[in-house]
Amino acid sequence: MKNQKIAYFYALGTVLLWSTVASAFKITLRYLDVVTLLFYASITSTLTFLIYLIFSKKLNLLKTLTKKDYLRSALLGFLNPFLYYIILFKAYSLLPAQQAQPINFVWPITLVLLSAPLLNQKIRPRDILAVIISFAGVFIISTRGNLSGFKSTNPAGVLLALSSTIIWSLFWIYNVKDERDEAVRLFLNFLFGSAFILIAMLSFTKLKAPGLKGALGAVYIGLFEMGITFLLWLKTLKLSKTTAHVANLIFLAPFFSLGVISVMVGEKILLSTVIGLIFIVGGIILQKL
Repeated sequence: MKNQKIAYFYALGTVLLWSTVASAFKITLRYLDVVTLLFYASITSTLTFLIYLIFSKKLNLLKTLTKKDYLRSALLGFLNPFLYYIILFKAYSLLPAQQAQPINFVWPITLVLLSAPLLNQKIRPRDILAVIISFAGVFIISTRGNLSGFKSTNPAGVLLALSSTIIWSLFWIYNVKDERDEAVRLFLNFLFGSAFILIAMLSFTKLKAPGLKGALGAVYIGLFEMGITFLLWLKTLKLSKTTAHVANLIFLAPFFSLGVISVMVGEKILLSTVIGLIFIVGGIILQKL
C-alpha cells in the first residue's frame, strides 16, 4: 500500500510537469526556431538519461548490445525525438497552444488505427465509435466551434499536429517487441536523434548559441517533456500495483494544461477547445474500456 501511495505521488507529479510543456513550447518558440529548440532540448534529455544510467549502474548494458540493437535505436531516434518533435514544434509555431496540445493528445486513437495493419489487431465496433468521437473533438477544436469549415484556424498546423500523432504511434508500435532496458533505449534513441537534429541544423540553418530565455526554455523542455518525466513515469509503473491504477491520471494532463496555457501564454481558452477536448478524452476512455 505504501508503494501505491508513492506511485500516485510520482504519477501526479509527472502529470503536473507534462501539463506545463505545451506552454513551454509556445513561449520558447518566441526565442528559438524549431530545429534550434529541438537540438538543445534533445541534448539536455540525452545528458539526463546518461547521468541516470551512470548513477543506476546500467551504463555497462551498452556493451551487451548488438549492431542490430544500435540500428534499431537509430531508426527509433529518427522517429523520436527527431521527426516527431520537428513536426510537433512546427505545429505549435502555427497554432495556438490550446489547439495544438489537445489535437496532439489524440495519439492513442491513432495508435489503435495503425495497430490493425501493423500488429494484426482487430478493430472492434467500439473502437470505430471511439475514433469518430475523438476526431469529432479534433474538428471542433480545429474550427473553433465554426462547424461549417476551417475558416478560423490554420489547416497546415492542424495537419502537422495530427501527423505528429502518427509518428508517435509508429514509435511505440516499433517499441513493442524491444526487450532492452527502458532507460538504455531512451538514452540511445535521444543520442541518435540528437545526431540527426545536428545534421538538420547544419544543413538548413546554423549552429548558434541560444539567448538566456531560449536556453532556459530548451533545457526546461528537455528535462520535463523528454527527460526526467519519462524516468518518473517508468518509476511510477514499477511501483504501482497495476498500470490501471495510475494510467488514467494522464487524462488530467490536457485539462491542467489549458489552465497553464491561459496563465502563462495568455491565451483566452475557448469553450470550443474545452468541448473538443472532452470529446477527444471521451473517445480515448471509451476505446480503453
